[in-house]
Amino acid sequence: MKLWSDSFRDCGLIPADHAFAAIDPDARVRLAGNRNPHLAWDEVPSGTESLALFCFDVDAPLDAGGVNREGLTLAEQLPRGDFFHWTVIDLPAALRTLAAGAFSAQVTLRGKPGRAVAAAADGAGRPWREGVNDFSDWFAGDPAMAGDYYGYDGPCPPWNDERIHHYIFRLYALDVARLALAPRFTGAQARAAIHGHILDEAQLIGAYSLNPELALTLKT
Repeated sequence: MKLWSDSFRDCGLIPADHAFAAIDPDARVRLAGNRNPHLAWDEVPSGTESLALFCFDVDAPLDAGGVNREGLTLAEQLPRGDFFHWTVIDLPAALRTLAAGAFSAQVTLRGKPGRAVAAAADGAGRPWREGVNDFSDWFAGDPAMAGDYYGYDGPCPPWNDERIHHYIFRLYALDVARLALAPRFTGAQARAAIHGHILDEAQLIGAYSLNPELALTLKT
């Protein structure tokens, strides 16, 4: 399969319009456009019953103790892990594109509600499903932000991180029409559920940073 976007080029900068936060010269960061990017694909293999889409940050620090703390920086060599920003499952095999902003526009404090995308149901009446992203856990202890963050919420790397963050958009062609997951599921749970059902996959990588010094090195 092939996967591409009209919103950013592969290995290029993700625009702030598609991020959760952007650099602010006075307050360090501000909320940004948070629109999901345009995605399109082709060469889906024969026998595909559904598609699954993931977006995850592969550079998220495993120890959050120093995140966004004045006077501290997060060293590039710190241990890193995955942070899921978007999971969509049970996409119909005939689908070939997702429009920019169709799943998210602006930041919704305390999270967007879960939904089965009825407007996108296929001929068999099976709607697409979105999982909760990892902002749900990240904001759990913040009364002003806590909630279930379903669907897409874009990049928001620590502003004191010395590492540029890379966001993987990965699409899988599956041999099952519907994954056996509870109504509330995480990106990690969905990724585990597709094991043994993958016919093909494609990916696109975007870069983003809220560190002003690093952001200057990124190109569109």
